[in-house]
Amino acid sequence: MREPGDERRQRILAVVRARGEARVSDLAAELEVSVITVRRDVEELAREGKLRRGHGVARSLVPVPKAPAVPDAKDGAVALVVPERHAYLNEVVHGARTVLEEAGVRVVLHIAPRARGADRPIVERVVADEVAGLMIAPRWRTAADEEAAYGWLAESGVPTVLMERRPRPGSALHAFDSVCTDHWYGMHLAVEHLTALGHRRIALAARDDSPTARALRVAFAEIAVAHTEIDDWTVLLSAPDAGADPGTPPGSLIDLIGERGITGAVLHGDDDALMLVQQLADAGIRVPADCSVVAYDDVVAALGRTPLTAIAPPKAEVGKVAAELLLDRLGKASAGRPRRVELIPELKVRGSTQPYSIV
Repeated sequence: MREPGDERRQRILAVVRARGEARVSDLAAELEVSVITVRRDVEELAREGKLRRGHGVARSLVPVPKAPAVPDAKDGAVALVVPERHAYLNEVVHGARTVLEEAGVRVVLHIAPRARGADRPIVERVVADEVAGLMIAPRWRTAADEEAAYGWLAESGVPTVLMERRPRPGSALHAFDSVCTDHWYGMHLAVEHLTALGHRRIALAARDDSPTARALRVAFAEIAVAHTEIDDWTVLLSAPDAGADPGTPPGSLIDLIGERGITGAVLHGDDDALMLVQQLADAGIRVPADCSVVAYDDVVAALGRTPLTAIAPPKAEVGKVAAELLLDRLGKASAGRPRRVELIPELKVRGSTQPYSIV
């Protein structure tokens, strides 16, 4: 799904404010959009008085704050590394940036492209630039990608906080600071909501190309088995591009509703959920009359023709707490005990779920 213009302009503004200025061509490459698109966005931001245009560059109206002196850091800057076109993490970045800038720490944002292994050269480059610390949400499309990254990331040589990532127990990153949504509890909220409404045949249509997606799949299976009142449950891909293997075809929620009588579904992520709901409507399946839907994530879930009931991870809070952990570590003369923080998501009930009734 194309990134909304407002979100793209906010990302441009964040990058320009963090760096002081940025070339339009560099912004276009990082955001994977055309130079013309970025030039128009910069013009719009300039008209709104949020930045200043130059010849091929965008300049911040806000001075880049000087970073305070911190132990073992040459310039005090903190690098933020996140996957490109990941709307979910935009709020995480905003939360982190708010805390860091209030502390007078300069933030340098790096957006990793979708290519496999793109995180590593970025991290190696920012460490070579002698940043004070690193906050990162690696893409880790597959479990193998995740395992391969543990070693080199653990040896980055700077204080590091993982955001929305929970490394395998006993791995090289197990004892690193990390802040993550409690996705097991989020799935618990979704299943509890559907079963409380009387749904006994439930499906999870989920992505399978990120640590969050894998955690949700495991949690759903565990929770569904524990709910003895559930008569039937299944898991399928939520979109053609939702698997780590691009050639893996998605299942059909439409077929499951017709063949197995599925009446409730959890859909991850919420942009995929909106598209699936439209596909159901095109097939004559009404939401929620024929199938109740809970979206996992709440970036755009409320914007559907039928606003979607959703599990809302505390995205901005994840970024804030991660930044606070890093600041605390940078402010200590000796390394403190690592902390693994889990934050509780929230169920937001809207119009896409209703009690199940036999017609």
